[in-house]
Amino acid sequence: MIKSGVIGNPIKHSKSPVIHNYWLSKYNINGSYKAIEINNNDFEEQIYNLFKKGYAGFNVTIPYKIKIMDICDCLSDDARAIGAVNTVVKMKNGKIEGRNTDSSGFIENIKNNIDNYYFDNNNAMILGAGGAARACIYALLKEGTKKLYISNRTKEKAENLAKEMKEYGNIEVIDWNNKENYLKDIKLLVNSTSLGMTGKEELKINLSSLPKDALVNDIVYTPLNTQLLCKAKKNGNKIVTGIGMLIHQAIPGFEAWFGVKPKITQELEKLVLS
Repeated sequence: MIKSGVIGNPIKHSKSPVIHNYWLSKYNINGSYKAIEINNNDFEEQIYNLFKKGYAGFNVTIPYKIKIMDICDCLSDDARAIGAVNTVVKMKNGKIEGRNTDSSGFIENIKNNIDNYYFDNNNAMILGAGGAARACIYALLKEGTKKLYISNRTKEKAENLAKEMKEYGNIEVIDWNNKENYLKDIKLLVNSTSLGMTGKEELKINLSSLPKDALVNDIVYTPLNTQLLCKAKKNGNKIVTGIGMLIHQAIPGFEAWFGVKPKITQELEKLVLS
């Protein structure tokens, strides 16, 4: 049996077991995928014990996406650039590789939902400056985005992120209170904050100056149709929900551990949202 799972603390909220166990069943694979709560005080010992138990690797969630990097023997280009690991794979040579699939999950979600969407030579705006924003920024600049505006409630955090990512492309930090003034210049708006999530405060933004051919993507998926996406629809913009990013980022890990590249189905999306 091939073993895998997701580590974090807390971990009960994770949707990853739903996704991976659906695929294990669908493709009739002799494997297991579990949610594993890891304590911070004996972190390394617990990780090495997973490999001793025969784990092929695992996903990593809050708060260990950076801490796990110290245990990895090598990092993928994406993980190194983003500065975080969400997927760990034990290679055939015994080495432990850290990867980041959030960036590819973000891009694939948009490409899968919008036909013939081109990132290159267009401007985009990212709201937020956390780990998710970092993955989205790297992905967009890698795809050839012409200019990327970053706006965050704490401007200093956005400025620090821009400095770290400036080698990958053209980034400008804008004041949170002035973000609407820049909407007329963009073709993609991405919310990478938790604003608008169930239980969180609303993301307040006026989209009236956003071009009608601009795309709006919210990586929040609870609720699926956030207030931002509802506003975008009323404004005449195409939208992309966040559920696809969650599922797309899971595909590379599943393929690495279990040897099958799974497909996304409506049945799976409904299962995850339920």
